[in-house]
Amino acid sequence: MTQKPHSKVQIAGRMPGPDPDESARQSLKKITHKFLVMSGKGGVGKTSVSVNLAIALAQKGHKVGLLDVDIHGPDIPRMLGLSGMLKIDGDHKMIPIPYSENLKVISMESLVQNRDEAIIWRGPVKHSAIRQFIGDVDWGDLDYLIIDSPPGTGDEPLTIAQLVPDAKAVIVTTPQEVALADIRKSISFCKNVNMHVYGIIENMSGFTCPHCNKMVDIFGAGGGKKTALAYEIPFLGKIPFDPQMVACADQGVAFQQKFADSPITTAFHQIIQKITS
Repeated sequence: MTQKPHSKVQIAGRMPGPDPDESARQSLKKITHKFLVMSGKGGVGKTSVSVNLAIALAQKGHKVGLLDVDIHGPDIPRMLGLSGMLKIDGDHKMIPIPYSENLKVISMESLVQNRDEAIIWRGPVKHSAIRQFIGDVDWGDLDYLIIDSPPGTGDEPLTIAQLVPDAKAVIVTTPQEVALADIRKSISFCKNVNMHVYGIIENMSGFTCPHCNKMVDIFGAGGGKKTALAYEIPFLGKIPFDPQMVACADQGVAFQQKFADSPITTAFHQIIQKITS
């Protein structure tokens, strides 16, 4: 069954107001930096990286928008503990859901009545929806827009490449060779659509044993950095594996707030330092 969006939001159709492409251009003019977080395959923790990058930027005082363009599997509201439907202002603009003073979120999940029902849409409809997420949202002035896309090189990242020509890609991988083979496809995609690859993040890179405090390379080690060097792409950093990250996501709790002194929190802030310097 095809999931219908909230009746007040005409997703994938024309909303009252100016041309949607012009609305998107005007909205993007108010956003300084745009980053598309992508991965060649699923299961590498891309959405978790998107969420934590946005939180780390917001904690540093930057105005941040987090846009979830994973139409079929939007998880960001649940990971941040957000609920409720999006509202519309007097100018027919969607109002992002605030997470904190400096961070606000737009996701498909906040537009549907039943979160557990499938959204069955083809490419052109998804393109129109993503265009509205940019042009028909009252983002206001932002320092950073973090865009979380589904894995692979399909409709959603292609739409962002077309609608946000100055977006830069942050590619997330894990160390094992299977993941690295897919990251090379992401790099090829970016070259084909003329999207600048800002950098590579190696996620789940090592696990510190709680009993002996030794680092265990569960998924291998160093593959992301080697790929970055081979393609002459900046390596932004490594994020260690921690089961508490999964638990926090399931509970809708921000890991960086609960574990402010953890190696993961330190790693994200080191990456943010590179992004903002």
